[in-house]
Amino acid sequence: MHNIILAHRILVSLFLLQYLVKFILLLTGKKEQLASYTKATRIVEILVSVGFLVTGGYLLMNTELTMLMIVKLACVFAAIPLAVVGFKKGNKALAGLSVVLILAAYGLAEVNKKQQGAVKVDTSATNDPIEKGKIVYQNASCIGCHGADGKLGMSGAKDLSITTLTIDEQKAIIKNGKSPMPGYKDLTDEQLNDLVQYIGGFRK
Repeated sequence: MHNIILAHRILVSLFLLQYLVKFILLLTGKKEQLASYTKATRIVEILVSVGFLVTGGYLLMNTELTMLMIVKLACVFAAIPLAVVGFKKGNKALAGLSVVLILAAYGLAEVNKKQQGAVKVDTSATNDPIEKGKIVYQNASCIGCHGADGKLGMSGAKDLSITTLTIDEQKAIIKNGKSPMPGYKDLTDEQLNDLVQYIGGFRK
């Protein structure tokens, strides 16, 4: 999964760079250079676009869908036809809008990742560390990727029932994150201890 994420990010960067170069050429009125560049990079653009969509689709099928992700997808699918029409007809407004939408999609993906890591959990309803850990596990969206028993494996999540990580290593990953998992820096030390203790119950 990590390799897919890395490949997707590289392809997204190349996809965006391709569009930015074409937009700058269009914006500065260099139509001949734009035509030459488009012709010379046509195969590369097709490969990058297909790779971008395939890796993105794979990640989407293995990721919890949020409202931000839905908006991101809308931006991407709106940007592609706008770009095709804009660059083909030399329409600066449409081409520019397509670039803006691609940038917005990238920004939304980053915001979504940060929001997943930002969590406030109230565990005051119980004094049982295991119950507190369960509350943290559910409210921090751990269950969305790891599942109720730690074995789900969504978005490349590790199987918590067979982990060989030490308690300190688990805490470090939860706190700081490890791609594609965001870091949960808002958790207190007590909540972190309770969470790790609860997760330990998955190993039987």
